[in-house]
Amino acid sequence: MKPVSELLKRHHRTLWHARPEDTVYEALQLLAEYEVGALMVMDQGKLVGVISERDYTRKIALQGRNSKETLVRDIMTREVLYVTPDTGTRRCMALMSDKKIRHLPVLDGHTVIGMISIRDIMDDIIADHERTIAELENYIRS
Repeated sequence: MKPVSELLKRHHRTLWHARPEDTVYEALQLLAEYEVGALMVMDQGKLVGVISERDYTRKIALQGRNSKETLVRDIMTREVLYVTPDTGTRRCMALMSDKKIRHLPVLDGHTVIGMISIRDIMDDIIADHERTIAELENYIRS
């Protein structure tokens, strides 16, 4: 399978993120606006966490907390798993499955260059399969 850097070529160059001092409600607004399931949490250009819809449901909604009063830093996942641009998509898929996560930030050294989701990987696998099928159909017709 291809490296993550190939998947990132299809993404917007924008690094969608929240700040630790944002309210959870503000982070939810960003999730809705960007139509994504997770945001990186950045502090002065450094990745310090990830906040996801899952964090919201488990740490706010189910605990009866107020999203307009709770800060992102209070519920974000601090121990962030990440990959590098040369990590293969198969390795990413295995990591996501093993750790039961849906998003992986991509770091080049200490620099955040993007985030991939399980959807990105699945879309890539489907596109590869469709290409293979088309090539086989063309071969059979020849």
